[in-house]
Amino acid sequence: MLSRSIRMICASGVALGMQAAHAQEAQPADTQLQKVEVTGSRIPSANLTGASPITVINAAEIKMDGVRSVENLLNNMPQVFADQGATISNGSSGTATVNLRNFGPDRTLVLINGRRLPSGSPSNTAADLNQIPAALIKNIELLTGGASAVYGSDAVAGVVNFIMNDSFQGVQLELNHSFYNHQQNGGPAAAAVRDRNYALPGDKGADGKIKDASLLIGSNFADQKGNATVFFGYKKEDALLQSERDFSACSLGGFTNGSQLRCGGSGTSFPGRFITANGGFTVADANGNVRPYVAATDQYNFGPLNYFQRPSERYTFAAFTHYNINDNATVYAEANFHDDHTVAQIAPSGLFGFDASGANAIHNENPFLTPAWKTALGLNADNPTAEALIFRRNVEGGGRQDDIRHTSYRGVLGMRGEWNNWHYDAFVQLGKVIYAENYLNDFSIARTARALDVVTDANGKPVCRVALQGIDTACAPYNIWALGGVSQEALNYLQTPGFKKGSTHQTVQGINVGTDLGNYGIKVPGANDGVNVSLGWEHRTEKLELRTDAAFDTGDLAGQGGPTHGVEGQFSVREYFTEVAIPLLQKRPFAEDLLARLTYRRSDYSTGNKTNSYGLGLEWAPTSTVKVRGSYQRAVRAANIVEMYTPRGIGLYDNDEDPCAGATPTASLEQCARTGVTAAQYGHIEDSPAQQYNGLFGGNKDLKPETSDSYTFGIVLQPMRNLSLTVDYFNLKVEDVILDLPATTTLTQCLETGDPKFCSLITRDRTGSLWALPTAQIVATKMNLGSRKTSGIDISANYKYKTPGYGDVAFALTGTWLKEFKQEDVPGTGEYDCAGYFGPSCGTPLPKWRHKFRTTWSTPWNVDMALTWRFIDKVDLSSTSSDPNLAGASEEADRVFGRRNYFDLTANWQATKAISLRVGVNNLFDKDPPVGGITSSTFGNGNTFPQVYDALGRRVFMNLTARF
Repeated sequence: MLSRSIRMICASGVALGMQAAHAQEAQPADTQLQKVEVTGSRIPSANLTGASPITVINAAEIKMDGVRSVENLLNNMPQVFADQGATISNGSSGTATVNLRNFGPDRTLVLINGRRLPSGSPSNTAADLNQIPAALIKNIELLTGGASAVYGSDAVAGVVNFIMNDSFQGVQLELNHSFYNHQQNGGPAAAAVRDRNYALPGDKGADGKIKDASLLIGSNFADQKGNATVFFGYKKEDALLQSERDFSACSLGGFTNGSQLRCGGSGTSFPGRFITANGGFTVADANGNVRPYVAATDQYNFGPLNYFQRPSERYTFAAFTHYNINDNATVYAEANFHDDHTVAQIAPSGLFGFDASGANAIHNENPFLTPAWKTALGLNADNPTAEALIFRRNVEGGGRQDDIRHTSYRGVLGMRGEWNNWHYDAFVQLGKVIYAENYLNDFSIARTARALDVVTDANGKPVCRVALQGIDTACAPYNIWALGGVSQEALNYLQTPGFKKGSTHQTVQGINVGTDLGNYGIKVPGANDGVNVSLGWEHRTEKLELRTDAAFDTGDLAGQGGPTHGVEGQFSVREYFTEVAIPLLQKRPFAEDLLARLTYRRSDYSTGNKTNSYGLGLEWAPTSTVKVRGSYQRAVRAANIVEMYTPRGIGLYDNDEDPCAGATPTASLEQCARTGVTAAQYGHIEDSPAQQYNGLFGGNKDLKPETSDSYTFGIVLQPMRNLSLTVDYFNLKVEDVILDLPATTTLTQCLETGDPKFCSLITRDRTGSLWALPTAQIVATKMNLGSRKTSGIDISANYKYKTPGYGDVAFALTGTWLKEFKQEDVPGTGEYDCAGYFGPSCGTPLPKWRHKFRTTWSTPWNVDMALTWRFIDKVDLSSTSSDPNLAGASEEADRVFGRRNYFDLTANWQATKAISLRVGVNNLFDKDPPVGGITSSTFGNGNTFPQVYDALGRRVFMNLTARF
């Protein structure tokens, strides 16, 4: 079975990982090579290499990496691109996800022992890697390329299969501790901090600490007929703020000038930004004096309070058991539990363009208004009210904290075995994730309007008008007109929590049967082995529910960018699948082995969609040392519940700029008029300092499934026992991509073509902006739109050399050359290539070359040492491309994220038969990440991409393992 595939790796003598996994128990000598399942096929085979390329990470390699988070372990692989993880704060889902080939986590299928994980969260349906304890992993198998015909929907970019240590004997205790050691290295970003007189942090001896402990217990029973294994794990991560690194102590976004990085920030500032008919003003002092607002010096530095590493606490439990009833039947069961609690902190909430007009206009009778303010606002006896847009940070109340908890339960019960030459596996699987989110320290928009409308009571005391009228007696006046004017009573009234809760449910029933038809005389002339066939049926149900309180649902929380509505829905799918492996030639001249593999799956969804997935693979070994392989796969992905059923609501999207904003817009008046700009507004529209704009997002019940075609072609060489080399070309394309209609594309197309189908989706607010007021929006709901295409070459090489008297030295290389990553957002708008780029159009960095090269020395003195070189090629800002779909204005200092070389050193000492000690340092030379002023709001954090680069410095880790 899948869980036994590591035995085949050892038996074959092919080093697929950095080094062989240590055996936990003595295995009886097999009289013949045992057949096992390999990821990507349901037919057991004695051949570990299939038609599609598979990368294997074994337990020993995981230990040498010293990484205790599964997402970071995978992110070190060149086939994997950054997604949700522990270093994401603004936009964090609280989960960890894997993104193969940068096709998105929803297009990567995650399995445990060959069975899919449930949706990770009602806010992010991709599987949550936090459910998988790193200490329990025996093997990770990464299959890139479509695999829907074998595993079903979502396996578009590939499959990540976690094979667990589910048959253990003995007791194993592991203790781990790690921390970051960092010297502040200066540089352009630190110079920018110094120029603004912001605080610069000192060197860090040890911060961002992570500790975890695990206990693994297992035993055979019933005269070796069965085994029971249980696992307990605990992990705690400390918070680390962006203020603790000199390159992230200020926000650089959008304020670079030529070759010089400059601190910028948000126009929602402290002590405030007041846009009036007479200009922009801010508070000057505690006496309520006024001065002009100057963006260069008054922007709010929102970075330091953001978490660079979120604090978290996690408990995990797993249990596995199996029992051989007889030679024909084995019953088995799996149980998994995890509880993860984390907090994502970002800058304070406040007034993000509070519209003080109409019923919310500022009144001359407000006792907090000084003569200076009344003059600035134009208030007097003849003009008793004034209008303004108010942008002010709630610095007094502290950062917004998103308190997120995920608790998951998973159970599997099944029976497998063989009967009359047929093998079978029937199972039932249940999965559930419970989600709770408390969003703290946000501001109520409705209460803000009440607290700003202040009058004097009969005793001459400032009070809220609604309190005096008896409408809302809890209202406390909010004095933002002088430094130090905000009271704790006002904060208690205005700061409003938001609550969400929900769950995901998954049930799967399935059966798979197969046989070698050679037992019935069915085989191809010229082949020694018979035709193998596998047949199966599965029924899967997915349910999701997200409930939001009134504060979220009505959009009353100022810091959310719009309302968050609840989602509820479900679907089921019945699937029939088959796989046929046909040996064509064996033991013939120039055909040691020639095999064809055919797969097919029919899926019938309760939503009315019906899909077909299929594949063809060929494997040709002209000799025992050379294999040529190729495959074609048609894969599908059906829309998930969030994509289908999310109600429409306002959210935020990123863009370099609004071409129609600023004193000298980059677009002409004629172009801007197509988007709703008037002649009077042109040249007078405020742009978003944070480079975030309003979009109208939501689901679509009529979405059709995505389809993809993937082609792979490669060669496997094993010229000698201790040397292996694989080179594989991949070409993947997905069409009818389900995504939000990109607001940036809509805006660009409207400006350039005036096409009503784009221009009709754009609404500007009364100031002409696309961000200041909730009425501004670009419709960006879910649709089947353009395409994604990627191609390149994967390379893997392994060599082991015996040094007489000094042990073994092993070399292992895994690398990927990215030839292209082409996108077309909307059919007919033209595709653009993001390979080698990053930025608003291309997102996370897509380097053209990445590799991981490890040298391991296994000494005869019970010490193993490993030196790992991780390389990430440089990437350019997408706007520097010559492609007109990407080209745009840029500043020199933002244009390149330079290449990075990271070196990791690890040593493992087997002190006794039972005790081992391991120490290591990742990012040995404490290399800073590349930084710049343009990073996306979600995966960009701290002026860099911490899920891509080693952002926090030199990481020191220690491990103690005791086996009994």
